[in-house]
Amino acid sequence: QFQTEVSRLLDIVANALYSDRDVFLRELISNSSDACDRLRYAALTNDKIAKDIKEDYAIRLAVDTDSRTVKVIDNGIGMNKKELIENLGTIAHSGTSKIVEKISKAKGKDKEEETSAINLIGQFGVGFYSAFMVADKVEVLTKKAGDKKAWLWKSDGKGEYSIDEALKDSHGTEITLYIKDDASGYLLEDKLVQVVKKYSDHIDFPIYMGEEPSDDEEPINSASALWMRQKSEVTEEQYTEFYRQVSGGLSMDKPWMTLHWHAEGAIEYHNLIFIPGMKPFDLYDPKREHGIKLYVKRVYITDGVEGLVPPFLRFLKGVVDSQDLPLNISREMLQNNPVLSKISTALTRRVLDELRKKAENEPEEFKKFWELFGPVVKEGLYDAHQYRDSLNKVVRFYSTTSGDKLVSFDEYVDRMKEGQKHIYYISGPDIESLRNSPQLEGYKAKGIEVLFMTDTIDEFWLPIAFEHRQKTFKSVTKGTAEELSELDKDTKKDSKISEKVKKAKTSKAMEEVISKLKEILGDEIKDVVVSKRLTDSAVCLVADEKGVDMHMERILQKNQNYGELGKRILEINEKHPVIKKLKKMIKDDKNSEIIKDTAWLLLDQARIIEGDPLPNPTEFTKRMSRLMEKGLLAA
Repeated sequence: QFQTEVSRLLDIVANALYSDRDVFLRELISNSSDACDRLRYAALTNDKIAKDIKEDYAIRLAVDTDSRTVKVIDNGIGMNKKELIENLGTIAHSGTSKIVEKISKAKGKDKEEETSAINLIGQFGVGFYSAFMVADKVEVLTKKAGDKKAWLWKSDGKGEYSIDEALKDSHGTEITLYIKDDASGYLLEDKLVQVVKKYSDHIDFPIYMGEEPSDDEEPINSASALWMRQKSEVTEEQYTEFYRQVSGGLSMDKPWMTLHWHAEGAIEYHNLIFIPGMKPFDLYDPKREHGIKLYVKRVYITDGVEGLVPPFLRFLKGVVDSQDLPLNISREMLQNNPVLSKISTALTRRVLDELRKKAENEPEEFKKFWELFGPVVKEGLYDAHQYRDSLNKVVRFYSTTSGDKLVSFDEYVDRMKEGQKHIYYISGPDIESLRNSPQLEGYKAKGIEVLFMTDTIDEFWLPIAFEHRQKTFKSVTKGTAEELSELDKDTKKDSKISEKVKKAKTSKAMEEVISKLKEILGDEIKDVVVSKRLTDSAVCLVADEKGVDMHMERILQKNQNYGELGKRILEINEKHPVIKKLKKMIKDDKNSEIIKDTAWLLLDQARIIEGDPLPNPTEFTKRMSRLMEKGLLAA
């Protein structure tokens, strides 16, 4: 029996979730092409298999109107019984039940939701199962190259399949589809030719019409590797169909960017690289491999090879075809091959340069890419130091002054205030909460731009980033913000005033406030200081200059059993009405209970703003009620 989820998925596919049934032929031909590719490579390394190959690689389509069947035949590597079960009886991905649930809900809904569901199916690589869109029964007769036994797989796609030993003279696979009544158009050869021309013209093996070869037959496709052609010879539609082929499924999205070039010089290679138009479902899976297939002189070698592209570009799909690697190279030897290393470096720099150009010339279009893959690209700032300069020109951020536009590091530095030494940033879970952070108030008042860091990876690369164009990175939620006193608009006059402000001692009355707050709050805080960054809010929490950033600590606590959050410094705004009133009450030594309640409420207020949990919500509400009651009575 099929997996339960596969059975349900086949039912959804068979009931025409797809508006374009033609894709079934594209997927089956793509599978046949892969089988020929794999045999071509196996023959290079296995003499026994090489001796069994009696004819050129080819894919054939055959129609029988009497039996209402369409056959897709190839002389590729074939499958044994175990591979039949693995390839046709299961979907080798976790989370299948979730995709089925989402697709089920999309049925009968609007076009956009159905398209989204189609793309989801494509992410799970279920190309073969598309056969059940047009067939009520499918048979797969196959014999693996080098094996003596052949096998026949049968299913009606409704829950079960059978595998029996069979007879087949040569290696390869023959798929027979028993066409449904409402799909009779596929029994016309002209229709099949039309579909091949549209979807599979780029396949690197000839596709013929007819079950047996003839002397004067001509392939119905171009039968040339798309990546070997000149860019001027390839249409956008052909690029799109090839992208869908290398994506390995039924995904109907289009590539966001297509990069096609031929490198010559010390090493020679062809590239056809795609950046997807949608995010892969397993983008953040640590086991995920990139989607680039490696060829040597048009012979498929392997895909997902480690070292071909860095992990921060793992969303790439496409083909790299080298002229300088040996044809019989193993996957293990590839990992330490200097030619592959040079290709990897050149390819990575080319991709980053193209992304930089897109970001500079088409910022709105680049924004779509950044929303999908920005957090992944930023991983390179942490673990790919050799590309940091290039990455610094690509990465983008929102800021306090950018609105809904993304900002580059260079743009930020170019518009820094005179005398500004740092690139300021603030970290948090989302932009909206960061925009309202009290720690930003002083920077906004001085017209200093602050970058928003909302991705988890930001907390890991920022501590090791050091600088950009001699400007160091500094969090606005750490330290004392002394620099705000030095960044007034006017130069000499204000700099003298700033110097006086820096040297001025805290007033005796404020010292009493600080002392009282420390006494009341005790070990709940590390220190209490007069704030240089607050202009509107009464209080805020900050980390010590040498401590861990608050957002980073929350991430560690959540993901690594970090323990309790460290103690924070409570900053108070001496110009705020609440603090002024508190200062007077402490000076007059009156209403000690109100002072105590206010002190705790100020701390809890600062915690709430930071998104930290309140240690005692019950006490918080009691204090709030008491102060509200006194305020109402005094009104």
